[in-house]
Amino acid sequence: MRGRTLENSYIILDEAQNTSSMQMKMFLTRLGKNSKMVIAGDSTQIDLPKGEKSGLKEILNIMPKTDEIGKVLFKNGDITRHNLVTKIVGAYEKNNKALS
Repeated sequence: MRGRTLENSYIILDEAQNTSSMQMKMFLTRLGKNSKMVIAGDSTQIDLPKGEKSGLKEILNIMPKTDEIGKVLFKNGDITRHNLVTKIVGAYEKNNKALS
């Protein structure tokens, strides 16, 4: 992707929680004229090596608010998989709060 500009495009980055800071920066700076990017990720499911920062978490923390960027946060009620998955996610969240 280096050196490319993605113009007249709709670009989707899935599993963005597993990008490094450098990878996220490279991806975001490819945005060209008449293009849109969608970045999807779950910061509770980071699979990067220990000590490596998630590019998704970093950009969400450092990017100033602007009307040009929208952000959607999903909740347990948004889970559309099996009903049991909602209960499983809830159990993990309850456990994480107890450990905090």
